[in-house]
Amino acid sequence: MHPVRKQRLLVVLFILGFSTLAVGLVAYGLRGNINLFFPPADIVAGKAPLGQPIRMGGMVVEGSVIRSEDSLRVQFDVTDYAATVTAVYVGILPDLFAEGQGVVTAGVLDGQGVLQASEVLAKHDENYMPPEVAEALQKSAGAGS
Repeated sequence: MHPVRKQRLLVVLFILGFSTLAVGLVAYGLRGNINLFFPPADIVAGKAPLGQPIRMGGMVVEGSVIRSEDSLRVQFDVTDYAATVTAVYVGILPDLFAEGQGVVTAGVLDGQGVLQASEVLAKHDENYMPPEVAEALQKSAGAGS
């Protein structure tokens, strides 16, 4: 093999190996930070992983909000009209959080099927619904018919 060709081949192999290593490291680093979205029906069906960060969305069930008197702990139920999951959040809820309104919660599902929420996102006006929540509600409404 000609020395120039051999040098080009080594450069190409080095670039290919370095690129593969970089993509692998990025994928490894991101795998722990992925939050998958699950509607309550999928969580109740056991499709959501326990102990890993997930997002859940739906409507806050009327009359389900229980606020602690001595801390910032709030417990509420979220439904997609097919199933209901309880969420517990410790912190200050968004101003627009209310019963009967759309919500997306991010957190970790415990062994009892309760979402230990680390973040609660409420809709920002009366017409907005997060796309994942709207899709999940549409699917569950279609399945219930």
